Amino acid sequence: MAMKRTLVVAVAALAAACAAPRHEVMPEGPTSARPQVPAADAAPTGGIYQAAAYRPLFEDRKPRYVGDILTIQINEKLNASSSANSNTERKAEFEVGFPGIKGVLGENIKPLSATASAGNSFDGKGATSSSNLFTGTITVTVVEVLANGNLRVVGEKRIGVRRNSEVLKFSGVVNPAQIQPGNVISSTQVADARLDYRGGGYIEEAQIKGWLSRFFDSFSPF
Repeated sequence: MAMKRTLVVAVAALAAACAAPRHEVMPEGPTSARPQVPAADAAPTGGIYQAAAYRPLFEDRKPRYVGDILTIQINEKLNASSSANSNTERKAEFEVGFPGIKGVLGENIKPLSATASAGNSFDGKGATSSSNLFTGTITVTVVEVLANGNLRVVGEKRIGVRRNSEVLKFSGVVNPAQIQPGNVISSTQVADARLDYRGGGYIEEAQIKGWLSRFFDSFSPF
């Protein structure tokens, strides 16, 4: 029984080590949506205006409904740095002396003296910096119209060249008032933006540590 448990633990650890480390930032789900078609049995209103298909006559054709598309200009540039420096020092010193004593049991006690000192010091320094730059474009689809009129958009772009592939996913919430002519908006104006860029193929595999190394790293305390 103990041997079976040991074997199960070893297999589980090996499987965990074999799995390539991935940190997904995109939620699972569809990356596109079809336009909503009005129900065929909807009661006629008798008017020309139809809320489901209304488009302003004197206004640019902007995304308003589920299934409309929008182009995202990705302009992400993040820079961060931090540094810290601390220095403390403490010293203490004292001296004790005893005078000599004569004629004590026929013996002479010579003067005694004692000196002690203590010190403590600390010097710590730290610094960190990060810089990220991402530019490009991706066209996304409106998948939900929120109650306040904002649009939740999701999109995906896949590019394959021979045995290598690149996948770009984007999602977020857009305010229609910030959409520029041509149905373009900057990624810096998208709320709850999630940008995931992944690669696959030989180039991606060359950047991943081997499964045996990951297996021993899972047990190594250093």
